[in-house]
Amino acid sequence: AGAGVAASGPCQPGAPPPPGARLPRRGARNVLVTSALPYVNNVPHLGNIIGCVLSADVYARYLRQRGANVIYICGTDEYGTATEIKAMSEGLTPQQICDKYHAIHAEVYRWFDVQFDHFGRTSTPYQKEIAQSIFTDCHQNGFLLAKTTQQLYSEALGKFLADRYVQGQCPLCGYDDARGDQCDACGKLLNPTELVNPRCTASGTTPVMRSTEHMYLDLPKLTDRLSAWIDKASVEGFWTNNSIQVTQAWLKTGLQPRCITRDLKWGVPVPLAGWEHKVFYVWFDAPIGYVSITAGYAGEGWRDWWFPKA
Repeated sequence: AGAGVAASGPCQPGAPPPPGARLPRRGARNVLVTSALPYVNNVPHLGNIIGCVLSADVYARYLRQRGANVIYICGTDEYGTATEIKAMSEGLTPQQICDKYHAIHAEVYRWFDVQFDHFGRTSTPYQKEIAQSIFTDCHQNGFLLAKTTQQLYSEALGKFLADRYVQGQCPLCGYDDARGDQCDACGKLLNPTELVNPRCTASGTTPVMRSTEHMYLDLPKLTDRLSAWIDKASVEGFWTNNSIQVTQAWLKTGLQPRCITRDLKWGVPVPLAGWEHKVFYVWFDAPIGYVSITAGYAGEGWRDWWFPKA
């Protein structure tokens, strides 16, 4: 393994595995290690490193010493509302913010000698290609549905407000600074329209309600298939009791359709006629970053890691 954060540039879509990139080997113990993708809009601190990066690094080093064929992948999570807000606050474009903080993240991890095989990012051509491909497969298989909803709109900014642009009072516990997607006081998942006395965090004004159309992942339709997969994966993957309990609680209360698009500019465009002005919601987009960052390391060899042959 190389020392510190791998500095090579990412592969482009369609590229063969570059010289030196490790691919799964028949008969070997092949292990792909990842740690949670840090969001790009801040400087990493010790909590970030101790919370996930260090433990994954130690595990990857251990596997290497045991002779396993292992790669350790990570990178910055770069799309979404938080990047837009940070860019506005610093007077930069979202791309400039991502370039700035990605370099800071890479340097911090390099200083700590974290031995990533590749430290990439999600604002790449591979991310766009793979995310759009997954969306298209979901759409063609009937796992998506379009819904017209009421959404908060800022007349001062002239745009619909994503979750993080809205704060207000939690309808469940009364906390005054609940975010548009979740209340940090009680943990309730929210929609911005559920907040009491909502306010726009960017302009300080009171938003109004307008209609807009979004695409939803039809989770109720996938419940039986997902439950069967969880029963198998939780055993084979040695999930913790806490992970199993949280997952089962979600299933027990009944899964609801989950919105996967947003009225933003900074993100992966929705590849559907009439939807090009919308982008993927970061919680649909970001998990795909683990796959696309692997592709940034291994080129088209990423499929060998994520779709291993028996």
